[in-house]
Amino acid sequence: MITLSALNELNRIRHGFMTREGGVSGGMYASLNCGAGSQDDPAAVTENRARAMALLDLPPTALVTVYQAHTPEVAVVEAPWAPGSPPTADAMVTRRPGLALGILTADCAPVLLADGKAGVIAAAHAGWRGALAGVLDNTVARMVDLGARTANIVAAVGPCIGQRSYEVGPEFPAPFMAEDEANADFFAPAPRAGRYLFDLPGYVSRRLARQGVHEVTRVPADTCRDEQRFFSYRRATLRQEPDYGRQLSAIVLERR
Repeated sequence: MITLSALNELNRIRHGFMTREGGVSGGMYASLNCGAGSQDDPAAVTENRARAMALLDLPPTALVTVYQAHTPEVAVVEAPWAPGSPPTADAMVTRRPGLALGILTADCAPVLLADGKAGVIAAAHAGWRGALAGVLDNTVARMVDLGARTANIVAAVGPCIGQRSYEVGPEFPAPFMAEDEANADFFAPAPRAGRYLFDLPGYVSRRLARQGVHEVTRVPADTCRDEQRFFSYRRATLRQEPDYGRQLSAIVLERR
């Protein structure tokens, strides 16, 4: 499990960016695959999620996840969902202690946020679609609705695909440039002519800064290149593998 000091220093906040290590799954899912949407053995995924919660000293029932669909939707969490009925959303916010907000990724950026003074936390799934559509903007807005102040929000961007691994087509930059010409900063020429390398964590960090969140830290990792520690959708696609695992990132507000 990876943690960042910016969140570790906040009172009553615990968090962790899980790697793929330390679980019970085998094959392409080895070993801490927490993705219920994968084709892995459901019993193995359940055990892996329990192990992930144990790393945070929490029971398995503390974990709350959503059905992620690359949307800008944010769910306000008051209690765990009924079994098998998570809402479709790509971020969650809460001020309820003891609930672990969990995000599943395999190249997209997991973003954990907290205002330790207000006791408001959030977790967001920021792939390029969701980030461009405003999932991070909406997450910060919902945190403020619950009493957070943007000046006090600390954000941590977890392991995701790095720029040198993220080759995109010639059409890809257009919607980013339409949003803001300064987004050219996040594109570099790819080795193949006419294509680009996209800096997802850089773009995510700037979207947060535009919302007034200025303390943004990142995990220095590239999920596509670091096969030992991370699952990667792009790596699996390049190898024409039939499926891939997902790592879990989670944040919890401790009880007083």
